[in-house]
Amino acid sequence: MANRDYYEVLGVERDASADALKKAYRSMARKYHPDVNPGDKKAEASFKEVQQAYDVLSDPEKRALYNNFGHAAFEGASAGPRAGASEWAARQAGTGSGAGYESSYDFSDLFGNAGEYGADAGAGGGGIFEELLGRVRGGRAKQRQSGPRPGRNVEASLSIPFLTAIQGGETKIDVERENGRRETLVVKIPPGIETGAKLRLRGQGDAGVGGGPRGDLTILVTVEPHRFFTRDGRNLQVEVPIQVSEAILGAKIEVPTLSGMKALTIPPGTSSGQKLRLRGQGVPASGNKPEGDLFLLLKVVVPKKVDEESQRLITEFAQRNPLSPREGIWPAH
Repeated sequence: MANRDYYEVLGVERDASADALKKAYRSMARKYHPDVNPGDKKAEASFKEVQQAYDVLSDPEKRALYNNFGHAAFEGASAGPRAGASEWAARQAGTGSGAGYESSYDFSDLFGNAGEYGADAGAGGGGIFEELLGRVRGGRAKQRQSGPRPGRNVEASLSIPFLTAIQGGETKIDVERENGRRETLVVKIPPGIETGAKLRLRGQGDAGVGGGPRGDLTILVTVEPHRFFTRDGRNLQVEVPIQVSEAILGAKIEVPTLSGMKALTIPPGTSSGQKLRLRGQGVPASGNKPEGDLFLLLKVVVPKKVDEESQRLITEFAQRNPLSPREGIWPAH
């Protein structure tokens, strides 16, 4: 396992950026962390391997050595760049470190407050890495007590009505605190918010330790469907049923909008499925985003039953106004 290619260990390409390396390292460290895999020696070894790979590849000089000489760059050779790498490895090992090197990464970034353990790096023991492995070996990591620490960030889900998401407003959310009690918070909803958006409330997470600041509350938003309106980006759409006579002769009807009922003129000869637009009646403008439009999808509704006289008149109408609506739609065989 020690001779595996470091890029392979982290699952990245050889030209991976520093950000890509860090992202891959965070993912792998979470996967193999001793707290996640208590008593799993294989996971412990993988965790150590991931840490070692990141310690090398995250440092530009060490990465250059590794790219040129591979693992041999960090063996105890007597000359050339290998000697410099060996000296670096010796310095990293510290005195009396059971792990052989110290972690150069702040694990509190991965695991929150629960990831802060043990002695400071460089002290006589193995530093934070030794403390982490000590949990797997049966040792008990001593939680750091010095200095204030920020509270844990909290996540919650919130479902909001369609019109609140479009127009903005306020709603309430119940949050369960670390002591089991529930707290109701008022949340301001910006106009035009969509499903999947996240709202961040600073200082509304768990309380800090030792006078540290509170964490944040992140809310994942889901927008409830509306009975009539649908949304496409900044635009809205509503289906409007009309009579045969209104479609043929034209008419002036009332249609729903976000600001109430408005008059709409249907031009003569309108077919079912035709769309009419009301400009500026969609999602309101907010920030640098413009207002949207409202599209009215017209649907011609016909009676299911008609009397004999109506049938005669309709037949006569068809004869007097011949139409071939399907002509040219399908290719001839």
